[in-house]
Amino acid sequence: MPGLGRREAFVIGSGPNGLTAAITLARAGLAVTVLEAQPTVGGGIRSAQLTLPGFTHDICSAVHPMAISSPVFATMPLREHGLEWIQPPIAVAHPLDGGDAATLENLGEDAAAFRREITYLGVHWNELLQDILAPPHVPKHPMVLARFGLLSVWPASRAARTLFRGEQARAFFAGMAAHSILPLEMPGSAAFGWVLAIAARAVGWPIPRGGSQQIASALASYFELLGGVMQTNHEIKSLREFPPNALVLCDVTPRQLLKIAGDRLPASYCEKLQRYRYGPGVFKMDWALNSPIPWRNADCKRAATIHLGGSLDEIALSESAAWTGSSSRRPFVLLAQPSLFDVSRAPTGKHTAWAYCHVPNGSSEDMTRAIEAQVERFAPGFSSAIIARHVSPPAALEAHNANLVGGDISGGAANLGQFFLRPTRSLYRTPIPALFLCSSSTPPGAGVHGMCGLHAANAALSSITSFP
Repeated sequence: MPGLGRREAFVIGSGPNGLTAAITLARAGLAVTVLEAQPTVGGGIRSAQLTLPGFTHDICSAVHPMAISSPVFATMPLREHGLEWIQPPIAVAHPLDGGDAATLENLGEDAAAFRREITYLGVHWNELLQDILAPPHVPKHPMVLARFGLLSVWPASRAARTLFRGEQARAFFAGMAAHSILPLEMPGSAAFGWVLAIAARAVGWPIPRGGSQQIASALASYFELLGGVMQTNHEIKSLREFPPNALVLCDVTPRQLLKIAGDRLPASYCEKLQRYRYGPGVFKMDWALNSPIPWRNADCKRAATIHLGGSLDEIALSESAAWTGSSSRRPFVLLAQPSLFDVSRAPTGKHTAWAYCHVPNGSSEDMTRAIEAQVERFAPGFSSAIIARHVSPPAALEAHNANLVGGDISGGAANLGQFFLRPTRSLYRTPIPALFLCSSSTPPGAGVHGMCGLHAANAALSSITSFP
């Protein structure tokens, strides 16, 4: 962008949005420094040996349909910087009591109805993304967005019961929609189910070879190639640490922004940030295994992602409990088993697995037994395969990454009141002209896609001539 010279800019936080914002600013000619409080970059896309030497586990996100779909990542040479995708034969499997399993290819009597809903949108996936991964705007593809809107405004439970006759498809859709971390009776919860189902049809649910850290490493490597500077172990506690005229973008949630800049922000804006609502947390587990998980159904051995929750009714009860302050005895569990398809994740003959369930924000309840019971329910003998386990309750997740407030991995609840206008009506902008938010607490919200960072950086660049 002409006329910017080498103006100095800083990005607080090195998650996918922070790194994308930094890359966007560096491409525009600014001198950009990323400041990360932790020893490694990545935010929610880090990997580490959490259990035993030689076993690589993803600390937060593990499977990435939105990353491989990301319009902004597509503009970056990330493969040249070490990022390689692996596509499992089946995107996601949902085992059922009795030994059957639902997959996108196996939905029983409702297969035709399900395909009818997602085929058109799958063909127009890239056009759909241009609208749903953007802040509020005049649609670029109104017909495609209208088709999606007719499906997405429903509560997920109602959509499943209305559109599908069989329990197989209803359970499968419920598992997709439960990624929203919303009660399935809440309007709009169906949107998440459709997005993920369409993604499975259009691009699959891939995993990065070597772990999710490879996404962060590729982004960081490209950023440094552009001349950017990366500083780890550097926690920012106040805006006063920056030069007076610096442009600052924050890959943080409203709570951290208040800590960093609350003394500089107007009281009215601080009150809005204080009212921002965080959603349920997650209780996460990682296992080192001496063999693959012994799934009863063979399709579960061909998918990197498994949804464990039985029926629509069971999943709905679990998700409602987490939202209203209690934990389910049979929680809906999201499980990933990357070592089945990526031998770099574990020593020869060994395996890793990753799982979490939704719990009330900040819950201290130990969900270890409940999660492992759900796995054992569909994979008898699972417990005998465990060599070591690592448990991450909400408090541990937040201690590792301050953005995971109370274990909330979405940067704030995605209910209708916070879905489009988050965290406030000013979105990325703050009352301080040179201060912007670029985290998943801004549109389009959660997911490893970098689009929050792109839109925030573009907002900053468009405003850069309006302040000294």
